[in-house]
Amino acid sequence: MRVVVPVAAERPKTRLADVLNGEERVAFAMAMLEDVLRAVREAGSDPEVLATAPVEVDAPVTVDERPLTTAVNAALGEDVPIAVVMADLPLATPGALEELFEMPGDVAIAPGRGGGTNALVVRHSDFRVDYHGGSFLKHRDSAAGLGSFGIVDSHRLATDIDERSDLVELLIHGEGTAVDWLRDAGFSLVLRESRLAVTRA
Repeated sequence: MRVVVPVAAERPKTRLADVLNGEERVAFAMAMLEDVLRAVREAGSDPEVLATAPVEVDAPVTVDERPLTTAVNAALGEDVPIAVVMADLPLATPGALEELFEMPGDVAIAPGRGGGTNALVVRHSDFRVDYHGGSFLKHRDSAAGLGSFGIVDSHRLATDIDERSDLVELLIHGEGTAVDWLRDAGFSLVLRESRLAVTRA
């Protein structure tokens, strides 16, 4: 099975601009990518990076400047199963990815919080992605129209890092390069009323 990891390499994670400057967002995105690539390898697959600009990683890189949906669809449609795992899933573990990769059916989907699609496996040559607005529901309905599908209910795969509040989950549960990067950058947890939040020294 091919495993493709899309990453926005030039202006990543713009919704973190309130806590990270441009250079920091690039460095943090690359740290998360490292975690995802390592988890894919430990799950027994060889990852391929699909990037909007050249990146230096220990994996084959295809540069495609087109929007995410267009770039991923260009990789689909072959007669081999393909997994698409987003690069901002630093909590992903080999076990969570193995569950996704091994789920039977024409399509397997790991939804993100808020209705996105964080990872999927496609075994049907007619399936196409549409990552705009509530993509999980669209992917689920599309998969149901093509044949059999499954949904992976995984906190590890559902937690993508887009906003400041998402950093809490990474600081609580993270064990890899991305959480080390955050801590080195001065981020830590703080209790505010009854919930944890992040602060930066």
